[in-house]
Amino acid sequence: MTAALWALVLVPALAGAFLCLGGKSVNRLAVPISIAISVITLIVAIAVAVGRPTVSVAFVAGSTFGLAVDGLSALIVLSIAAVSMLVLIYAAAEPVTPRARFHGLMLLFVAAVMITATATTLPALLFAWELMGAASYALIGFSWKDTDRVSSGLTAFLTTRAADTGLYLAAGAALAAGSSLSLDSLSELPAGYRDVVVAGILVAALGKSAQVPFTFWLSRAMVGPSPVSALLHSAAMVAMGGYVLLRVSPLLQSTSWAASTTAWIGAATALIFGAVAVAQRDLKQLLAASTAAQLGFVVLAAGLGSVAGGAAQLVAHAATKSLLFLVAGAWLAALGTKNLNDLRGAARRWPVTGALFTVGALSLAGVAPLSLWATKDHVLAAAGTERPLLFVVGLAAAGLSAAYAGKALVVAWSEPIAEPNFDSEEAGTRRIAGWQQIPLVPLAVGAAVLGVLATERLLAPIAEAVGLPTSPAPGALELAGSTVLAVVVLLLVWRFAVPEPAWARSWLGLERATHVVLVRPVLAIAHTLAGFDDRGIDRTVTAVASAAGRAAGHLARGDDRIVDGVVSATSEATLTVGGRAARVDDRGVDGGVETLARQTRRLGTLTRRIQTGQLHQYYVLVVAVSAAAVLLVLVVR
Repeated sequence: MTAALWALVLVPALAGAFLCLGGKSVNRLAVPISIAISVITLIVAIAVAVGRPTVSVAFVAGSTFGLAVDGLSALIVLSIAAVSMLVLIYAAAEPVTPRARFHGLMLLFVAAVMITATATTLPALLFAWELMGAASYALIGFSWKDTDRVSSGLTAFLTTRAADTGLYLAAGAALAAGSSLSLDSLSELPAGYRDVVVAGILVAALGKSAQVPFTFWLSRAMVGPSPVSALLHSAAMVAMGGYVLLRVSPLLQSTSWAASTTAWIGAATALIFGAVAVAQRDLKQLLAASTAAQLGFVVLAAGLGSVAGGAAQLVAHAATKSLLFLVAGAWLAALGTKNLNDLRGAARRWPVTGALFTVGALSLAGVAPLSLWATKDHVLAAAGTERPLLFVVGLAAAGLSAAYAGKALVVAWSEPIAEPNFDSEEAGTRRIAGWQQIPLVPLAVGAAVLGVLATERLLAPIAEAVGLPTSPAPGALELAGSTVLAVVVLLLVWRFAVPEPAWARSWLGLERATHVVLVRPVLAIAHTLAGFDDRGIDRTVTAVASAAGRAAGHLARGDDRIVDGVVSATSEATLTVGGRAARVDDRGVDGGVETLARQTRRLGTLTRRIQTGQLHQYYVLVVAVSAAAVLLVLVVR
């Protein structure tokens, strides 16, 4: 079973690397390879979820590279594998080029997420965290010739990277305290070190899960291909931030401040970005803001210690949100726009996708008996028993969920406007392929039924079976009240429309603030370092190569004068020997000196070629060297 756990991460990783490095020759094989690998990954995920294997190998002094599947990670691994398979099937119909690079990056992304979900030590988590960030950056800015898309990828990258420093801070503090760096042992650290570790992990997880104040990067991530948005927002990177907080929930509870801080940040994000979602006039932007809001309930659950309820919310949200993003992507490809006003009547034009979108939207709204109805109520029940004010904030956020889901539904089923602005973002095909609709059906089933994970009758036995702590479950009155609230809000939105708060439309201006605080200083430092590279390192390499060439030339000319003079001064009797010495000199000494000069110049040229100034190329080099180092450690341990 240990081999199955390694296969869970290595099979998609190796296949992804093959597709990325295979070039144009493997473009035709990209789709069948990625689908086959995703199916194999799902089968392996089922096997490890049942077998619960654990692996641990020596990595650095005092710590190991540990992976394991337990009750919590079993649910998440299955969710990742199932959603990624369905997204890759959908992506088979996407006109992305080159296909091999796209599907290869998607598989590498899946592998990094699998390591994150199964990591049991901080070194393993850090390694996966880095790979996940690099893959997401490459996928968001996949169309690298479009400067706006690359800029959006860079914004997301810098924002999450700034938060990621917290994980390094946590690892450093744990190492200084003499910890084994096992995630389960962090709660045993001395109080001072434990606070630093908790703060670092909390910042890193909030950045990945796009919680306040890091939320805005999700808005820029929408420029990536639709399958990327669907995977990133549902079961992959954004979900992993909430998952890590669920994983370390006992650690949060072990401090005097972390649990309440986490809970309030989650509740505030759910409420504030519910309003942001309501204010959006772009379907993908609405869904992006709703991702931050829905994951706010997961973060709230982690702060409250409701690990089972948070896990159920995470799994139900993965199915619901991947469904909605894929339908939005299909409409964008067909009509060439994602502007809500121009999408009016899209569900009438394509009734099958419209019906599936309706299932996802009603689940998002919290209508019984669909998935997110019961899972959100379970989290709110935990809040109600401990912190009534948090319950009120969470209930208001649930009402906003119905508002923004209702807004999307009304647009999809309303009468089309007279002159829609189709093809405003890309050339629409005016059709949705049957291949694209196949994966939507199982996702809609998941959005409809996965809420049973959070019902009292099933949650307690499931939590006990998988080893998760239980928490208070909502009663019949609470469940009925929440669905009545959702239905009332939906009816109000249908009858009177929904107000769009202007203050929330630009995502609270967080991106502008971050540009001033983070992006501009980082770019200024990068320009300074690039200048130093050009004026310092590059000139030094050039000067050394030139000096070596000149020295070699002088040596050759001096050598010619000395040796030739000696030869000409010898007698006729030694002329033959002198001629031979001259030939040895020309072919040996001179040739060696000239070869040294050529190789020195070639080395200088190769050194300058690496210095492109392109961040993504430097980052790929770092990731490649890091991966090679990990493999070397595992092989020679």
